[in-house]
Amino acid sequence: MKKKLGVILLAVGCGLAGQAWAASAGKTSTSAIVMFLVFIAGTMGITYWAAKRTHTTSDFYTAGGGLSGFQNGLAIAGDYLSAASFLGIAGMVYVSGFDGMIYAIGFLFGWPVVMFLIAERLRNLGRYNFADVTSFRLAQTPMRILAASASLLIIALYLIAQMVGAGKLIVLLFGLDYNVAVLIVGSLMMIYVAFGGMTATTWVQIIKAVLMLVGATLMTILVLAAFSYSPDALLAEAVRVHPAGKELMAPGSQVSSNPLNALSLGIALAFGTAGLPHILMRFFTVSNAKEARKSVIYASSFIGYFYLLTFIIGFGAVALLVRHPEYFVTGPDGSFDMMKSLIGGTNMVAVHLANAVGGSLLLGFLAAVTFATIVAVVAGLALAGAAAISHDLYANVIARGRATERQQMRISRLSTIVLGVLAILLGIVFENQNVAFMVGLAFAIAASANFPVLVLSISWRGCTTRGATIGGFLGLASATIWVVLSKTVWVDVFGFAAPVTPFPNPGILSIPLAFFSIWLFSKLDHSPRAKQEAAAFDALTVRSQTGIGATTAVAH
Repeated sequence: MKKKLGVILLAVGCGLAGQAWAASAGKTSTSAIVMFLVFIAGTMGITYWAAKRTHTTSDFYTAGGGLSGFQNGLAIAGDYLSAASFLGIAGMVYVSGFDGMIYAIGFLFGWPVVMFLIAERLRNLGRYNFADVTSFRLAQTPMRILAASASLLIIALYLIAQMVGAGKLIVLLFGLDYNVAVLIVGSLMMIYVAFGGMTATTWVQIIKAVLMLVGATLMTILVLAAFSYSPDALLAEAVRVHPAGKELMAPGSQVSSNPLNALSLGIALAFGTAGLPHILMRFFTVSNAKEARKSVIYASSFIGYFYLLTFIIGFGAVALLVRHPEYFVTGPDGSFDMMKSLIGGTNMVAVHLANAVGGSLLLGFLAAVTFATIVAVVAGLALAGAAAISHDLYANVIARGRATERQQMRISRLSTIVLGVLAILLGIVFENQNVAFMVGLAFAIAASANFPVLVLSISWRGCTTRGATIGGFLGLASATIWVVLSKTVWVDVFGFAAPVTPFPNPGILSIPLAFFSIWLFSKLDHSPRAKQEAAAFDALTVRSQTGIGATTAVAH
């Protein structure tokens, strides 16, 4: 069986690599193709190693719960830092300067919320995912249906955005056909997760995090070297050449044009992190609550450091790319607009900057890192989706706890394949659609549905199943409906003349609505079940604070 698995992985890996090589030959640098193939070969080896260690649901979902805080912190950073956050934030700094950092600060601010409110308690109360925590004293069926519904919607939105972004990015970086690019990413995701489970996914994410941090650090050093390692000189040159001039360093239209929308976005980014299923799932891969807390500290440090680098990379692109007309579409007289004429659009500024400061070798390295980033993120999403389907819906709702390990593993792997095929199809269908709103909507749903239910279920004795179910679904529905009726979907996607809602980010309405609804309907719930749930709060508090009775690491 093990030999057969090795042959399968080798054959699939070689097939994907050969397809990529054939499709990209002559269209991109040899260094990019070689690093791309090395990454595929290395991760296939890791998957084969991980598959031999993945026998139980604990192995599949949590890697046996035996990771250290440092390893898990790196893996969280690898799971959280998508290609969109790297290229997108660098592009936003290139266009808007100071405004581009609003997103980075919002993404980073979510981590103290995770650390102080839920990380330790999550590890002590749960087993495989956060639905184990919300259903600890509340009714299993409604809590798991709510968690699975919100999680699968978040994962679908995230997957579509990642797959479309991946396809278009790999087309630009490697010259591959869009459909081939999406097929390669989806196929690798299925292999990593279906065969290697959390162990393979974790090590892919760790490798990706290390590569990304090294690559961004190297780029930053090379950018600063061009200005004698003087940030002042870098910023002064950026202000001199940018069309906005000194306004580049001041808060701009992101805040001033609609302060409510900026506040709403900030709230969703801050609290959405604490409700993302693929991030919360990582806290069950460590042995105890202490390691869970360490995970957040390490992850916050890596993520904060990385976003600081994107700030320098963005301003470096402003200052340096104007010296390279070859990266722009120029007019007959050689003139170009640095905002509108950049080849590949402003999201490609980091890629062009890598070529400008490090040549084809750094460009090839960055291309391989970007590909690793995409695969690592979609693998984490697929694993969280498989857990929602197999552990929450099948094992605890349909089978009502009577499913065997073998049945759960079979459903998990089948779910992974279904999610992979679905991701490929959706990536192809949405190729020419505006998907920019999807990650924002995913954060809004996480902050409006998962986060309120999770926090109140573990911190408020009065929270009941009825209140949590109604409040969670109201948060989910209000966030989704608000975004659909906003300009980003109602006008840009559906083609209507004017939006129904005044701004696109729903967090300022949907998050308070969810909290208020959970409080109101819990207060109105005087059923015998509500009294039992209130009485069970003491046992939850003891276990969440002490870890007595929590699951432990599995020895291999």
